[in-house]
Amino acid sequence: MIKTNNIIKTVSTSEGQLQILQPISFTVAAGESVAIIGASGSGKSTLLGLLAGLDTVSSGEIFLDEQPLHNMDEEERAALRGAKVGFIFQSFMLVPSLTALENIMLPAEITGLANPKQAAQEVLEKVGLGHRGEHYPNQLSGGEQQRVAIARAFITKPKILFADEPTGNLDAENSKNVEELLFALNAEQGTTLVLVTHDNELAQKCQRQLTMTAGELVEISAHSEEASA
Repeated sequence: MIKTNNIIKTVSTSEGQLQILQPISFTVAAGESVAIIGASGSGKSTLLGLLAGLDTVSSGEIFLDEQPLHNMDEEERAALRGAKVGFIFQSFMLVPSLTALENIMLPAEITGLANPKQAAQEVLEKVGLGHRGEHYPNQLSGGEQQRVAIARAFITKPKILFADEPTGNLDAENSKNVEELLFALNAEQGTTLVLVTHDNELAQKCQRQLTMTAGELVEISAHSEEASA
């Protein structure tokens, strides 16, 4: 589902070019769950943004469901994201002027999904917030907002879900609820799940862990029989 080949990311600074990602190569199978871990500043979120097509590589190749992401312009990447990708942010990224139901409907409307309101209500029920559809983000707790964000990401049944610190702003109880929800929907829809996290317990629930240090992929480990097969 994901294949990278020697991807590098450099940025311009006042002192010249800075390479923030060293050559990185790995693959992720369809339906697999993978955690990207490492200290702050190790390049985790940068890598996730490249994989999701939110940013572009300086060199190297990224294939998303066999599509050459590295050769696409912004319009083509946006179309690919709309068709195949869901994304969950640490800060929820809900539109404050829209209700929970309307936030969830957004990607469904953009992609032309039939009956977006009905689909949004159904996925809202799945995340346990069927009774909160008419509430605005500022009327919801952090855990509820993240569940709305998860529902929004899953409404189009994406082939790949990227999550950047999905439990980073939540307390222990809400973190556990969000974790359970992520993996339940992942299993139900067969979605490929790639997440960045500082939460070791969440990382260990994934089939594989990719460890980043100073822009390098230094270790790939598996912690389940399925992932090791």
